[in-house]
Amino acid sequence: MTPYARRGVHGQTVESLARRILGGHIPEGATLDLVALQSELDVSLTALRESLKVLAAKGMVDARQKRGTFVRARADWNLLDADVLRWQFEGADEATDADRTLLRNLAEVRAIVEPAAVRLAAQRRTEEDLAALDAALDAMDAHGADAGQAVEADLAFHRALLAATHNELLERMEMVIEPGLAHRDRIVHSHPHSEDPVPAHRAVLDAVRERDPGAAERAMRALLVQAGRDLDRIDGPDDPRAQGAPSDDVKGTGGK
Repeated sequence: MTPYARRGVHGQTVESLARRILGGHIPEGATLDLVALQSELDVSLTALRESLKVLAAKGMVDARQKRGTFVRARADWNLLDADVLRWQFEGADEATDADRTLLRNLAEVRAIVEPAAVRLAAQRRTEEDLAALDAALDAMDAHGADAGQAVEADLAFHRALLAATHNELLERMEMVIEPGLAHRDRIVHSHPHSEDPVPAHRAVLDAVRERDPGAAERAMRALLVQAGRDLDRIDGPDDPRAQGAPSDDVKGTGGK
């Protein structure tokens, strides 16, 4: 998906407004002054209205007679939308409090989805799936010192794992997982004291290759715990829901 900022004035306006809302600079319930925004953003009123239609489709704004255009409550926002997720993470070099909460939410989603998904991948993977996983792991190993390429390799690996389930709905989960995973990876891979991610990923791939669902699930849970340690090492585990730290009912299930 092409970021809106690369789609000309319209796209830049969409992203500018979205980030202001997501960052709380335009708070929930606020009525937008379209004339002031038009002047500030230096766009036509038509372009501004078209941009607001995009945000309305994502549940972020609405328009009513006598009230005008206003920011809807966060509970109404489509937080699983790929653009909304990316806007919340993109451009940040460090995890803010809001980012950290999202990263922990992402960790909980991953702890639910990926161990189950990798069990299916171990049962259903094809030679083509293994080739994609091998290529991603080789790239991760080769470009470990290059944060940007290491991030892309990691995303490719997890994308290939979801594809190996041969479940269309699970494959679409990449739209939810990738924006936050990319942000987490950018933070972790740019830190000099992070653990080498290759062995944990290789353990997952080896189990998938051997068609061993139980071993694949255990390896994935170990990978997620390592991911949590990496982020905690940078930011500090200041929340009982710190990323990658599975709850007691999650621990130990991988072998069953």
